[in-house]
Amino acid sequence: MKTKLFFQAVGKFLAGLLLVGLLLFLPAGTLRFWNGWLLILILFVPMFFAGIVLLVRNPALLEKRLHAKEEEQEQKAVLALSGLMFVAAFVVAGLNCRFGWITLPRWVALVAAGLFLAAYAMYAEVLRENVYLSRTIEVQEHQAVVDTGLYGVVRHPMYAATLLLFLSMGFVLGSPLSFVILLAYIPIIAKRIRNEEAVLLEGLEGYAAYRARVKYKVIPFIW
Repeated sequence: MKTKLFFQAVGKFLAGLLLVGLLLFLPAGTLRFWNGWLLILILFVPMFFAGIVLLVRNPALLEKRLHAKEEEQEQKAVLALSGLMFVAAFVVAGLNCRFGWITLPRWVALVAAGLFLAAYAMYAEVLRENVYLSRTIEVQEHQAVVDTGLYGVVRHPMYAATLLLFLSMGFVLGSPLSFVILLAYIPIIAKRIRNEEAVLLEGLEGYAAYRARVKYKVIPFIW
């Protein structure tokens, strides 16, 4: 079972690596796009080791995340918009490298990379805290409300982590234009959260009380 899961995970990992590489380096017209290599390094190296950890310690969660399929129609639209956002951001970053539209100091990309890795660590902590976490919006059998750790601060710490990940990504790529494109993630996740909370309120016992107790969705004192 683990052998099959291993090859499935490796296949998706390599497909994602190839896709991101093509979206970055083809528009750039060169492999000498160091911001692109920096993003690939900080995105895929932690992802590889996280996958190994999940394979060893929680293969069920890894399998669930590999084979997740969104059933909510509204969320299918959200995922499609997210995909278009990433394609546009990566292609524009490559074109920015090729044509030199806006050049940022290298230290900006390195600081952004640090923020990206911090957000990755936050995402890993969310995975550790919430065993029910899924890539799709659903209420699982025997699911209970998680209200400890980061879930005691905001109701959706996973989205807080991904918001920091994605907004730092544009500067890792050295492309303020990509950052502007990635700002579209804010209304996209706002739409997803509205739908997710409606599902949880209807199907998860205790969620209404949790929502009343933890006031903020993503950013403490702001949202």
